[in-house]
This record gives sequence, structure tokens and C-alpha cells, in this order.
Amino acid sequence: MQPQPVFFIVILLVVLAGGIIGWRLDQKRQEALRAWAFARGWRVRPGGEGVLHVHPAVKLFQLGHSRKCSCVVEGDLDGQPLLLFDYRYVTGHGKNRTTHRHWVAMVDLPYPVRPLRLRPENPFDKVTEFLGADDIDFESAEFSRRFFVTADDRKWAYDIIHARMMEYLLEAAGGRSLEFGSHELLVFGTGGGNAQHYEAATALLKGVCGRIPEYVVRQQRGEDR
Repeated sequence: MQPQPVFFIVILLVVLAGGIIGWRLDQKRQEALRAWAFARGWRVRPGGEGVLHVHPAVKLFQLGHSRKCSCVVEGDLDGQPLLLFDYRYVTGHGKNRTTHRHWVAMVDLPYPVRPLRLRPENPFDKVTEFLGADDIDFESAEFSRRFFVTADDRKWAYDIIHARMMEYLLEAAGGRSLEFGSHELLVFGTGGGNAQHYEAATALLKGVCGRIPEYVVRQQRGEDR
């Protein structure tokens, strides 16, 4: 028995309705985010690719293709430039095309840093670790179990992620990821950002920055030679 054309029409209408509802919900999310930002005296702009080009050391911004930022909020965190935005990139092509969406909170630091990436560990990491993935382990078994950490310089990782930092991240990081670039620190998660995401993310940024040892800051500024 051949499917009736009406069946396909119904399916098409359902898909279209779902797309419209999703678009309207996203517009409401962005409107609420703009109101939240304006209440703090922060600037909001559409976005594009310019944000990504001035942060070449951030690995997140090198993934996939068709990268784009949107709903960019420009603020400050303890006097340092702060950016909050939606980030999208694509992997694959044609039928294998997948769009990845993240919200990002990024602060420019007043001293240079070195690449380091931290994210929640997932079940596939055990397989990749067996195959040679370079996950850095720490003295805290719980921390090493919960987080997958990579860095170009292992000593830098151990200097930054000391016992007090591990204790803080175990309590505060939740499902969020962190990355140090060359002069920036990011906190990010999946999906579109909202005020609740960014309130928690900026608190996490402050918490991490406040726990970076002073001797590390001096070294990075070239004051301890």
C-alpha cells in the first residue's frame, strides 16, 4: 500500500511547526539576555567571526568549519574585558553534517597564560586514554575521574590545578568546561546561553582567577626571573 500524500503533508507541517516554535523560543531567550545585559550597562551586538580571529590560541575556536558567534555581550569582570556569546561550528558535510552549539564566557587576563583545557570526563575517554590520549592525572583520584585535562605544558597544568583549585572545581565546575588560551580564560557549555548560564560562568571565572597562585602570575608577567 502506497503512503498517502496527506501523510507527508502532515509530517511536513509538524516539522515546520517545530521549527517555528524553536525559533520563537530562541528569540525570547535572546531578548531576555539582552535585557539582562542592558541592566548591567553592558553592550550587545549581533556577532560574526571577528571575535574568533583575535583569539587564535583557543582550541574551541579551531574546531570544525563554518564557525560563527552571535548574541555577543561585551562587559567587564573586575575591570578586565569580558565577552559572552553563542558559538556555533559545523563538522562533516552533506548528510554527515552536524552543527555544534555552545555558550561561551571569556575574560581577557592582565597577563599571558598557556594553553590548558579541562572538561567533564565521559565514558569514551577511557577508550581514547587506552589508545594514547594524553589526559593528565592529578593526586586527587576523584578529580582525575571527573575531569579530562590536557595541556601543552604539564608543569603549567600542575601549577594551575593545585589542591585548592581541585577542591574548588569539584564543587563549582558542574558540567561546564574551561580553557586557557594565550591571554584568555573561557568557561563554556552546550546550547544557547542565558542569564543563569552567564551568572554562574562569571562566578566560576572569578573563582578560578582568584585561585591562580601569585608566583604563577609573577612568572607569567616576567617579574620572577
